[in-house]
Amino acid sequence: MSFSCRREAAYRSRCTIRHFVPAGQQRKPLALRSISWSPAIVVRPPDRSFRGIDAPPRVNAIFEFLFKYSPVMYSRGTLTFAAGIPGWPLLLAAPLAVLGVAVWSYRRAGGALRLGDRLLLGSMRALALALLAFCLLRPMLAVSTAIPQRNVVGVVVDDSKSMRIVDRDSLSRARRVLELVGSADSALVRALAERFQIRFFRTSGAGGRTSDLAGLQFDASRTRLIPALTQAEDELAGAPVAGLVLLSDGADNSSTVVGEPGLAEQLLALRARGIPVYAVGIGSEELARDLEVARLDVPHAVLKDGAMSVEVIVTQRGYAGRKVPVVVEDGGRIVGSREVTLPRDGEAVVTRIRIPTSERGARAISVRVPVQPGEMVAENNERRTLVDVRDRREKILYIEGEPRFELKFLRRAVENDANLQVVTLLRSAKDKFLRLSVDDSVELASGFPRAREELFAYRAIVLGSIEAGFFTLDQLRMLSDFVSVRGGGLLALGGRSSLAEGGYEGTPLADVLPVDLSGPPRDTTTADEVALSPTAAGLLHPAMQLAGTDSGTAERWRTMPHLTMVNGVGRPKPGTTVLLEGKLSDSATTRARLPVFSFERFGRGKSAVFAVQDSWLWQMAEEVPIEDLSHETFWKQVLRWLVSDVPDRLEVIAPDESGPGEGIVVRAAVSDAAYLRANGASVQVTVNGGSPIPLEWAADRDGEYRTTVVPDGEGVQELRVRTVIGRDTLVSEPAYVRVASPMAEFFGAAMRPGLLRQVAEETGGRYYDAGDAMRLAKDIVYSASGATVVERHDLWDMPAIFLVLLAALATEWWWRRRRGLA
Repeated sequence: MSFSCRREAAYRSRCTIRHFVPAGQQRKPLALRSISWSPAIVVRPPDRSFRGIDAPPRVNAIFEFLFKYSPVMYSRGTLTFAAGIPGWPLLLAAPLAVLGVAVWSYRRAGGALRLGDRLLLGSMRALALALLAFCLLRPMLAVSTAIPQRNVVGVVVDDSKSMRIVDRDSLSRARRVLELVGSADSALVRALAERFQIRFFRTSGAGGRTSDLAGLQFDASRTRLIPALTQAEDELAGAPVAGLVLLSDGADNSSTVVGEPGLAEQLLALRARGIPVYAVGIGSEELARDLEVARLDVPHAVLKDGAMSVEVIVTQRGYAGRKVPVVVEDGGRIVGSREVTLPRDGEAVVTRIRIPTSERGARAISVRVPVQPGEMVAENNERRTLVDVRDRREKILYIEGEPRFELKFLRRAVENDANLQVVTLLRSAKDKFLRLSVDDSVELASGFPRAREELFAYRAIVLGSIEAGFFTLDQLRMLSDFVSVRGGGLLALGGRSSLAEGGYEGTPLADVLPVDLSGPPRDTTTADEVALSPTAAGLLHPAMQLAGTDSGTAERWRTMPHLTMVNGVGRPKPGTTVLLEGKLSDSATTRARLPVFSFERFGRGKSAVFAVQDSWLWQMAEEVPIEDLSHETFWKQVLRWLVSDVPDRLEVIAPDESGPGEGIVVRAAVSDAAYLRANGASVQVTVNGGSPIPLEWAADRDGEYRTTVVPDGEGVQELRVRTVIGRDTLVSEPAYVRVASPMAEFFGAAMRPGLLRQVAEETGGRYYDAGDAMRLAKDIVYSASGATVVERHDLWDMPAIFLVLLAALATEWWWRRRRGLA
């Protein structure tokens, strides 16, 4: 078989096909000897979805060699046919005709060929004929193309501080950007200027036009990529815009600014504008040598004269196996340090350092790791945050149904803690109560509170061995609302009249507790001895820390005396965290470990169960040294944790840090005495004791008020909110905001292609590596945005068709010769 084709006019060609039969038979051409046609367009349904093609440059080059045009053209284009006869009927009839010709051509071979040979040879011939039929239909690619010099392209340059990082070919990212678009003679600018008018924009501030890219300082402290793209589109409104070109390392941190919409909302608004973004990633996806304090976790607020755990996550690349110190400072004074061994490249090491909270107010906590030789980024070796150390007395209501040692020793354990007030209601006999640590003669005078306002004045509640029948149904519901609505902490202790044995199953409180109370109550006349051990979560929890280090805490728990239980504790509910497990001392038992201390978040608050009845043995057991303070430490930490994060009636919500000149969005949540959100209050905020600034009610949320303040200067800013609601005047605890130049640019400093790809895909553009950026100038020509014209390109002469046709004919010839037919 032979094939020849010549073009006679722009849309007219003539092709000749000759078919050769086996040796010994007459050679004659097929009916399709010579065909000519004029254009008759048959348009296939286009696929307008374009998600970008991020193949390596070499793969793209191979694709263009085989298929004539770039992958972008195929993604944007529509397949058409320029045939003189209707195309769709011919497409339907062609497979049948090709199959018939292939079957007929080998029918005369008859028994000389096996079935497998006939199938192979027929398939090769059918493939060759199908390719020829496809070529005779004159396939074309119709694609929208930008009209030269009728469209505008906006070039948006990331001029943030992270662009100063030197990470590839000993060039800074900023230098790489300037090589591409820094002047009219830059490579990418020249390529774009051949077909487009170019406008330049920056990302610093709110974004905007710039005429001198070479004069950019690359000193912006934040990167707001999507707001900058939106600003560029706004400034180009009314002009035919083919697309935006974004050159960045992808280190967007606009979503970390309180008051700005999240990334998803920003992308949705950008996509709705319909202008494609062609993103160019500047920098390396991995830094060869870098050490980073990736995360710093501390409580937002803690009580004075305690200890808090500082959790630090350090990542590294290029320093595996090296030992480095992690140093914690409070206001420039070293308060803790620990040496860690760095893991393999790309892995993280976690360490926890306990530091004292001996001074009240805003504590400037910083964690740093010394800069190592050869580090590419030194700014990410330190993180800073603020911790509010509060010096106030937290009221906890402890209600006990019978005199017992657990109450006595718990109160003794915390009696010297000036920040804890354990108000006690002890039923000493029927309808007789002993009140301890009350503020006045009126408090709890009528027994357990019957009004929400009275109960909700406490920050936490401890339920001792007291049966559910002691409470009315309304009081049980109030206890449930104390956790879910008020946001308080609830701790249920083990005892003869506690949990399921106290009849709490089926009550409103059963839904609040973290363990299942279903099942028959057990006999409380006998007790099980249990050995307690912390779970993996327990070893990390601040309430379970009995020593200064994790290893010291684990060792101390191994030597703690055994306790006893009289309650049958059910399975933990979904979402429950078990901190302490109990194993029965009887080694013959096959029962699983029991959840002795567990907690869960419930609504706005938290609930916990400590199912033993005699933790006082940790103080009084004969094997416990008299100087051992584990019992006191345990209960101080448990009760301090129980009242942590419990909301006040007036709560101030503000970011931990802000940049100089940036507005701080201040929100205040106001509740009445029953902790129901209150609208119609008068709310004001002061900054560092200055003039009051009114807050406006947020119509979308009950009881929330908002405003924006811009502090003068840098440093720690103190925010206090005052509100008048009815007859009550409330003043909030201070909220602190550190105003300083943000350093977020240097954390996760490697180039982040994920966001850039997402922006490109969501808008219909494409992502490019910096080394492949010159392809952008070719691809943006086929943007569907702006002023365009439809161009049609021939597909019949693709090298891929010729190579496949040649392979099919060669395979047929080789197999025929092998079978003696040629």
